[in-house]
Amino acid sequence: MTRINAVNYESSEGKTKELLDAVNKQLGFVPNLMKTLGNSPVALEAYLNLNGTLGKSLNAKLREQISVLTAEENGCGYCASAHTAIGKMVGLSEEEILSAREAKSGEARTDAALKFAKTILEKRGNVADEDLSAVKTAGFSSGEIAEIVANVALNVFTNYLNNVAQTEIDFPKVEVPLKRTANA
Repeated sequence: MTRINAVNYESSEGKTKELLDAVNKQLGFVPNLMKTLGNSPVALEAYLNLNGTLGKSLNAKLREQISVLTAEENGCGYCASAHTAIGKMVGLSEEEILSAREAKSGEARTDAALKFAKTILEKRGNVADEDLSAVKTAGFSSGEIAEIVANVALNVFTNYLNNVAQTEIDFPKVEVPLKRTANA
């Protein structure tokens, strides 16, 4: 049961309405996360600005892989569901999505980024020199490393909000934690 009600998009007003209209125009609908954030136009605008800016950084597939990994680590069913759907839209296979939730990839550079993102989450940013060296050795620049951290932080924000609010999932539902079959 939802603990923080989402705003009603149709009756929203002012800055909230303006921001939700922009989301609707871009996506063709307004996800419940955005309507929940709409309780605070400041929080909604901050999220949209950071998300939009980070959309210009790392490639879309890697951003979505970081998103599903972060959702898995934080037990956020809403974000796991949303980013699984979005991941498929940007070209990730089901197996790539499932592997990302476990901080794994068949591509070495992506694997290093996911392992680094998981380490950021597990160590709350207090990564060891070896952790940083591994992601640099995989070919990530200092700027790209900052973008990995920023993507993790953005996803932690939405994971925590959705976990607090118990936002109603409006994407095909994905269970967290991941339960792989014996054959997987």
